[in-house]
Amino acid sequence: MALLMSDGVRQKLAGKHPPVTEKEILEAFENRKGKLLEDTRADNRTDPPTRWFIAPTDVGRLLKIAFILKQGECVIIKTAYDPNSEELRIYKKYG
Repeated sequence: MALLMSDGVRQKLAGKHPPVTEKEILEAFENRKGKLLEDTRADNRTDPPTRWFIAPTDVGRLLKIAFILKQGECVIIKTAYDPNSEELRIYKKYG
């Protein structure tokens, strides 16, 4: 399945400290062990729904990846970043 990112998302990820690379995002997808959670916050609702997970890269950096899965087409990355303690707590409990 193809991984897609808009130029705006690529720029946003490159500007993070530290930056998040496409390679790291792919590694997190490959290393994911938990469930995919759905972002149900009103401001973040999409159709199809935004999904997210937390997983490590190959060097152990934890990333939260938010994306939209277009059935049979592609994965559209919305964002990726180092998760905060609340996101880690939620994923540990529900993911």
